[in-house]
Amino acid sequence: MRRPILEVSELLRTRALSPVELTKECLTRIEKLNPALNAFITVTADSALAQARQAEEEIRRGRWRGPLHGIPLGLKDLIDTAGTRTTAASGLFKDRVPGEDAEVVRRLKSAGAILLGKQNLHEFAYGGSSLISYFGAVHNPWNRENIAGGSSGGSAAAVAAGLGYGAIGTDTAGSIREPAALCGVVGLKPTYGRVSTRGVIALSASLDHVGPIAGCVADAAVVLQAIAEPGGASDMPAGDFVAAVKQPRKALRLGIPRALFYEELDPEISSAMEEALTVLKSLGNELREISLAVNTDRTLQRAESYLAHLDFIGRSPELYQPETLRRIQTGAVEWADYTRALLELKRERSEIGKMFSQVDLLVTPATPAPAPGMEEFVRDPEMLRPRELLLLRNTRPFNVWGLPAISLPCGFTESGLPMGLQIAGPHWREDLVLDLAHAYEQATEWHKREPNLEGLLDG
Repeated sequence: MRRPILEVSELLRTRALSPVELTKECLTRIEKLNPALNAFITVTADSALAQARQAEEEIRRGRWRGPLHGIPLGLKDLIDTAGTRTTAASGLFKDRVPGEDAEVVRRLKSAGAILLGKQNLHEFAYGGSSLISYFGAVHNPWNRENIAGGSSGGSAAAVAAGLGYGAIGTDTAGSIREPAALCGVVGLKPTYGRVSTRGVIALSASLDHVGPIAGCVADAAVVLQAIAEPGGASDMPAGDFVAAVKQPRKALRLGIPRALFYEELDPEISSAMEEALTVLKSLGNELREISLAVNTDRTLQRAESYLAHLDFIGRSPELYQPETLRRIQTGAVEWADYTRALLELKRERSEIGKMFSQVDLLVTPATPAPAPGMEEFVRDPEMLRPRELLLLRNTRPFNVWGLPAISLPCGFTESGLPMGLQIAGPHWREDLVLDLAHAYEQATEWHKREPNLEGLLDG
């Protein structure tokens, strides 16, 4: 079983474990398993080892920077890294080398994290399968014939396979939580604005979020602690997230929005969710059936994606994957419609706060179905977008509302595919979300399961 970051960190801090050896171990696993998973686009082995040697020397001198010092992580290849190409999984950017680190990378380096490389994704983050990439599809570690989800598919697959101790993904409609659910790991989308998007290639600026993918809830808290913006609009200062999974917890009022979120579920997910709700109730929480009005209009996201790519599709449309180009071009909407959608977004983000006078947190399935097989999209490519939209149905509303939300494992199908539970909370209350997620995780065994990687290689 993979070791939690806080456990490994203590071994590094006391010099019982070497950052160099830890990094070499991850690089060896990447070399062995990445050909089967296609989770990484670029592996930065030389710079990772240089960072590990620096971390080792700093720790030896007593200059320990905190729990990420010497911990190997990966980055979705949508996040700028100075001197290392950032491709967005597109032929358009296949040779693009930024001159400056994204803010989230700067924070990770300041925390002493070791950066292993750049991870594969759905081209320009415009999809929920990670099948469409200039560098080829990402495969699910639990069964490489199934999708890993998206758009942060490479990041979720890498964490599930132990190719690092965590990763940074992005989430515009569920692109952290959906692949985390399909790959059996933890994915946390913070409150909109909690983590800087500076230096992250935009899909939809009004909906884009940056957050961690990790092996357990406490690991997600550790990474969030390092990358969160201090102060700002929140009265919950960055740095309190790890405490949220350590302190004694109180009973909470949990809102269960049956309409939409619990409708048309795969039978195995439906059963797993009812069992999860039973566990949450047994922990002393109160379950309350509630109603949520969900706006399913995608005008804003489509329009902002179109505007972000307008110059590129005018000059080099042939460098996009055809399906990505088609999706981008659907965003050529009237300016008045875009403005109206933007105003509606602001209204909804304000209104959703009223819900939390009735409940403390919301609980839903992360996805309505487990990871589909790749073969069905080879047989019928026109089914890809409808299936992606279904898989992102339960995650997307929380991007619109800008609320913090997490996905964590809550079971496995008979065929061995993971299923995910989603917990969401009020703006800036990642601590509450992490609190309940950790309590559920500790009351169950799902997070301890790992994919059969030898079987993956045999396949």
